[in-house]
Amino acid sequence: MSGTACVCQEIECREIEIDYNQLDKIIRDDYGGNKETMIMMMQAIQRVYRFLPEAALKYLSQVIDVPLTKIYEVATFYASFSLEPKGKHILTICTGTACHLRGSGGMVRHIAERMGIEPGKTTQDLKLTLETVNCVGACAVAPVAVMDEKYYPKATIATLNDFMDRLDAE
Repeated sequence: MSGTACVCQEIECREIEIDYNQLDKIIRDDYGGNKETMIMMMQAIQRVYRFLPEAALKYLSQVIDVPLTKIYEVATFYASFSLEPKGKHILTICTGTACHLRGSGGMVRHIAERMGIEPGKTTQDLKLTLETVNCVGACAVAPVAVMDEKYYPKATIATLNDFMDRLDAE
């Protein structure tokens, strides 16, 4: 069983394929359809789609018999969940005090300009999401950039340009 869901971004609407067999595997096989494991199910769904598609959340609601409003309450409460598509690659720049004092603001502006996106947004080709966080807990090696979960201490614009150049080559 499969279907499509419209994922609306600022400029265009994209169709994504929802694989209900895969959702069933997550919900029923991996977590036994147990509503107490709903957050773990949502994390697994997000790993598959890189966000929480509305159609997947509606299906989850029906299968585990939890109101859709409750599922959205959880999805919007936890910052780790996203209701918008994320890029294949995630670039997170720390903007905490130590990083800010060492130039992370300029790094954010540079990437936003180079990639044509604002922090918190994703490029149209879904290659990159640019995020900022208040602290990554590595103040001694500020500024810190996190690219696809790999930490880059004492990051520079050159460090970020190397990463962007690799993305452009994909």
